[in-house]
Amino acid sequence: MSTTTTDQQTGAVDNGVDVEFLRSAREMLTAEPGGAAFRWRVTNTWVNGTHSRSTAYDFFGLGDEQRHRTTFAFDTDHPEVFASEDNGATPVELVLAGLAGCLTAGIAAIAQQRDIQLRSVTATVEGDSDVRGVLGADPDVRNGFSRIAVTYEIDADADDADIEALVAQSQKRSAVFDVVANPTNVSVQVR
Repeated sequence: MSTTTTDQQTGAVDNGVDVEFLRSAREMLTAEPGGAAFRWRVTNTWVNGTHSRSTAYDFFGLGDEQRHRTTFAFDTDHPEVFASEDNGATPVELVLAGLAGCLTAGIAAIAQQRDIQLRSVTATVEGDSDVRGVLGADPDVRNGFSRIAVTYEIDADADDADIEALVAQSQKRSAVFDVVANPTNVSVQVR
């Protein structure tokens, strides 16, 4: 049986999220807040031109070093319209993908917790930028996004108000939404 369908025998909602585990993790980390300190990392290696590859494998959390079950690789590059080879998504597209993934994961978890069966969730995320800033053509133009818009199409066993509440709660709890919407202390150094 699919993990995104209601169990026909019990009527239980199954969006593929273990809400009981999440609840117990919340209780455990409330009692032991030191375990909640995570450090996520990626390693990026230049390939050629504007093409580079990032890998994600290990991270720190729950008081110890942890590992994904496999190494994940993400190629970034720029499109041919920038005289590049287009060997991967642009870095800013990966930021948008991270935002979409984080918000969508939140929708699934919150829907599971609220006994709302999801049938489909699709997010379209658009970010507006003026590349004159990145190119150094205009010092008054911001290098990053001037606007990000997320649009959802959600098919679920819920009314419009409940779906709006799912999206609002996901936004409230999203780490990536927080990263892009609020200032973050970023340091860059050379070793």
